Amino acid sequence: MGLFSFLKNAGAKLFNAPEKKAKTEVVPPEVLKNQKIMLLKGVVESLGIEVEGFQVDIDGDTVHVSGKVDSQADKEKVILALGNVEGVAAVDDKMEVEAPEPEAQFYEVKRGDSLSKIAKAYYGNAMKYPIIFEANKPMLSDPDKIYPGQMLRIPPLGDN
Repeated sequence: MGLFSFLKNAGAKLFNAPEKKAKTEVVPPEVLKNQKIMLLKGVVESLGIEVEGFQVDIDGDTVHVSGKVDSQADKEKVILALGNVEGVAAVDDKMEVEAPEPEAQFYEVKRGDSLSKIAKAYYGNAMKYPIIFEANKPMLSDPDKIYPGQMLRIPPLGDN
């Protein structure tokens, strides 16, 4: 549990600036907040990860998430899916894990990075990049599609 920081201006463009509607239309803040919560829940649901008692709330640019998942990997994927959304600067994790296991490290992608370069840095072997790719599925659909500012899950060897 804890607070995880993300680059607010990097990530999936999930929120299409609903605040900037026509000047004559005023959208109440609570409606905007509820729309954002529904979109964030949709991102997590699209992963196919079952989260018992799943709750999401937003306070400014911080997302608060709670619920119970089967594995540490599922927990970390939920946190990354929420944090890799443009406009989200932090994820406050209050999730529980059914079967605790060692935590993965999170890595912020830099310009010029590739999964093989990251694997070389963490595992000493560039050819272990599939471990990182698999650990970040279904958020990653292709090992060549990473971007600066994106946060990735780097599991300990033996956990993917």
